[in-house]
Amino acid sequence: MPEVQFEIVWPDGESEVCYSPSSVIQTYFYAGESYDLEEFVARSRQALTTASDRVQQKYGHPCRLALAQLQAIQEKANHYPNHPSQQVKVVYLKAI
Repeated sequence: MPEVQFEIVWPDGESEVCYSPSSVIQTYFYAGESYDLEEFVARSRQALTTASDRVQQKYGHPCRLALAQLQAIQEKANHYPNHPSQQVKVVYLKAI
């Protein structure tokens, strides 16, 4: 299963490299695109849950790393409820 790293920039300008165990993330996000914070979290939830499900189908257990990444994204997003910019930019997606 091709793993993917993707770099994002949060509304305050902080960048973070994230992880997906599956290339399915590339159907939810595109390099150079910005997403509304709420939409970014929703897409992350769909993409990382699907990625974890693919791992479960192949190996018989969900992917803890994908679920942990989703939890980290959701928790971080809660830090920006009143930030003037509600955009998250995807800088790159790269197979690893």
